[in-house]
Amino acid sequence: MDQQQYPSSSSSRADRKTIEKNRRNQMKALYSKLNSLLPHQRSREVTSLPDQIDEAVNYIKKLQTNLEKMRDKKDSLMGVEKITHNNNGGFGGGVLNLGGLRSPQIEIREMGSALEVVLITGLDCQFMFDESIRVLLEEGADIVNASFTVVGHTIFHTIHSKIGESAPGPVAARISERLGKFVDEASTTAF
Repeated sequence: MDQQQYPSSSSSRADRKTIEKNRRNQMKALYSKLNSLLPHQRSREVTSLPDQIDEAVNYIKKLQTNLEKMRDKKDSLMGVEKITHNNNGGFGGGVLNLGGLRSPQIEIREMGSALEVVLITGLDCQFMFDESIRVLLEEGADIVNASFTVVGHTIFHTIHSKIGESAPGPVAARISERLGKFVDEASTTAF
């Protein structure tokens, strides 16, 4: 019996060595692949494995920081304030924009006889879109197309209209003045 155990323990020891060698080779290949994904500022000097892993960790942390900064910038450009959830079940950090409260903005572009009105409001200001349409119609503009897009708690309204050639005086200037005044008044009364 002793003779039979000896060859089997020898073969199992060889199997363990082979398994460990394969594991080390696989880890070496994975480290090499990880290192190949990193931008190298230095020359092609040989760096130790712990240094390569430290470099990878630092690079990933830098990417995470950059990603967070870009998300914050995107949210800022879209008028979304950052919300953080705390462990008490409440919200902290920025102001939660639940009511869609946002200072309305308007931009008017005149292109020949065409007029484009872009109105940016919160969810609570649907009446401003209706009022903008009313002003355009009162001033003799024909509405060609009106659309909106909702992003978070912000609505982007776009109104394309055509100014009739028979309309008296500088119609675009009057529309711009009336809508600008209306938006300013709505901003001051709502906030």
